[in-house]
Amino acid sequence: MLSPSLRGCAAALVLCAALPALADPAPAKPAAAKPAAKPAAKPLAAAKKAPPPPPEPVLADADETQLAAAERAYLGDYACEFKETVHIDKHPKVAGYINVAWKKNVITMKPVLSSTGALRLEDVTGRTLMIQIANKSMLLDTKIGQRLLDDCVHPEQTKLIEAAKAARLADPEAEAAEAARSGLGIKPAGK
Repeated sequence: MLSPSLRGCAAALVLCAALPALADPAPAKPAAAKPAAKPAAKPLAAAKKAPPPPPEPVLADADETQLAAAERAYLGDYACEFKETVHIDKHPKVAGYINVAWKKNVITMKPVLSSTGALRLEDVTGRTLMIQIANKSMLLDTKIGQRLLDDCVHPEQTKLIEAAKAARLADPEAEAAEAARSGLGIKPAGK
């Protein structure tokens, strides 16, 4: 008498031998002389489906400091180097947040006042950062540590730049005093 495990192995062996016959009951036909038909070409647009947009981040309610910082952001279009542009607007749903549109990206940012007086627009996902100072703004990728946009100027910043130039022209002594404070105090011999 066969043991139960040996009987099970024998039954599995018989079943494996019978499977090909059970799977294809029709006899094999010789190959046709015709070449195989090419599959229909799929349109490129159907082959590359656009990924779904990322889910909108959950935004916490802004406190008074964040609301005040949001009011200091220059809204509208910025002209940047290499003929790039960026558009900044208030977030349409949550007060105290800013949307930065660049190329095809819209980045939701939280405004933060820094200790230096610069306005930081911090991406809520932690990927980018926009810094706004008196004479320009710049967009940075914090993950790779690289500037994405530089020399972005809003019309209000242009007014500040022009006012600073006019003040320097109106008071040359103040410009000389500033140069003395920021320089080494060494004057070339020919001057």
